[in-house]
Amino acid sequence: MFLLFNNYLRARIYFMNLAGAFFKLIRYPNLIFIGLTQVLFYTVFLFLPGASPTSYQIKLTPNGFVLLMVASIFIAAAGYIINDYFDLNIDKINKPSKIIIEKIIRRRWAIFWHLALTVTGVLLSFWVGYRIGNSLLGLMNLLCALLLWVYSTTFKKKLLIGNIIISLLTAWVVLVLYFCELRVTRVFYPLNDGYQEHITRLFKVAILYGGFAFIISLVREVVKDVEDVQGDGRYGCTTMPIVWGIPAAKVFSATLLTVLIAALCIVQFYVLQLHRWWSALYCVLFILLPLLRILYKLYKANSVQDYHSLSTALKVAMLTGILSMLFFSL
Repeated sequence: MFLLFNNYLRARIYFMNLAGAFFKLIRYPNLIFIGLTQVLFYTVFLFLPGASPTSYQIKLTPNGFVLLMVASIFIAAAGYIINDYFDLNIDKINKPSKIIIEKIIRRRWAIFWHLALTVTGVLLSFWVGYRIGNSLLGLMNLLCALLLWVYSTTFKKKLLIGNIIISLLTAWVVLVLYFCELRVTRVFYPLNDGYQEHITRLFKVAILYGGFAFIISLVREVVKDVEDVQGDGRYGCTTMPIVWGIPAAKVFSATLLTVLIAALCIVQFYVLQLHRWWSALYCVLFILLPLLRILYKLYKANSVQDYHSLSTALKVAMLTGILSMLFFSL
């Protein structure tokens, strides 16, 4: 009896450790962030405005949105798995304590979960696209899945192109919801149903938040390349800090941050014209000032720990930027 109970405890501990390793592998905090971003954007800019009797009726219903969000999360999770699969040797140098594939999860199981999550996410995308009458939605998410594969196998090691791909995919988390509402053709739709006003407003906020996500993600990708320069250099990667040097990568990142800060200041000028004082105050305290601090820390950074700290700070700044959507519902 004691032996059976002991085996049960061992099996339970093993599967708990395996489950914990799996969730670390798929970067569950990042997946929660993706879900939160889409929930906020859908609720604030689609669902709540669409609840008005005089508004344009949105195409993406709450049920369809949930399926699309699950698809986005599954495709992203599959991307994280395949990235770690192909980065195994580099990670043994850059972050040996965080390796999961081979240590805990076997390589063949990593490929299985990558394929299972990718196929499920793409099929859900095609189903949602069919339900809302947007045949391109499934193809676009299929393209995202393929880009994640090619990024992990080839483009991640190349100068800038890999960074741009990841930044575009980050922006797509927001832009996909705009794309769902975009009519592929307007031949069979009347012109006076409020569609133009709805899609124009949605385009503006999608570009605002998608652009913010793109720029801050691109800066973070370059900072991470600087952090990982030792392992990347040993395995023949041609990332920006390796090809151009770390000082040039810092100047590139600082320039993008300056552009982002300037753009946010311009946006706040128009926000103040609408008398949204709390929104402007939030942006100054929780987005602009942290970005200025990041810019200063980037200038001072000279160690792996400094760049890791910057990467974390950029992720927090992205979160506070996304949370600013809440002020549009007030």
